[in-house]
Amino acid sequence: MNERVRRLVTANGGSIVGEKYHPLDHMEYDETVARIMSSGAEVVFNTIVPPGVVPFFAQLHNAGFQDRGGQLICTYFDENLLGLLPAPHVEGLYGCLDFYQNVSDPFSKTLLGAYDKRYPGKEQFTGGSACSGLYRGIKLWAAAVNEAGSLRQKDVIAALDHAGIAEGPGGPAEMVPGQHHVRMNMYIARAKSGRFEIVESLGPIAPDEAMVPSVAEFGRRPIA
Repeated sequence: MNERVRRLVTANGGSIVGEKYHPLDHMEYDETVARIMSSGAEVVFNTIVPPGVVPFFAQLHNAGFQDRGGQLICTYFDENLLGLLPAPHVEGLYGCLDFYQNVSDPFSKTLLGAYDKRYPGKEQFTGGSACSGLYRGIKLWAAAVNEAGSLRQKDVIAALDHAGIAEGPGGPAEMVPGQHHVRMNMYIARAKSGRFEIVESLGPIAPDEAMVPSVAEFGRRPIA
């Protein structure tokens, strides 16, 4: 992902002014935040994961990054993760997931309503936290079993290679034959007052690169 971000930033006239890797359990970010603030970076593209992301965003906010107009991007952030931090620490953060709670298609709204009714006040159904992906995975497996008419592993695998579902969280989904990837709707959302608002629907996309662990990358221009 970092390589792809670097290509997109430079292709759109931006520059990467720093990149820093940390162990997954790293919790002290004073040095990294100081580098970001002194570099003049305007955007931080973050893939630091919990628990480290909480102190990182806190320290970045306390240093005044957002106050000077800095922009946060963290593609994996969902509504459950928003609840881990005070809203000002992630205000304006952009994310990109297959499902957000204000997706407007009827099936997604009905599914979210049924979940909230069954589990009121508990962890939310989101685009992360093993929610939308697990739901979609089980439904795709069931579609493959139904097509194969068998539970034999090789039969299910063959059917799963092109399985699809007409309804799911965020919309329909289908396997991309030969790639072990799913083509599904993706959305760009922005955090506002502790909630995500969808700003753009990207339509059906099949990812071709995996996430990389625990990195803070920062640059001088917003990603176009």
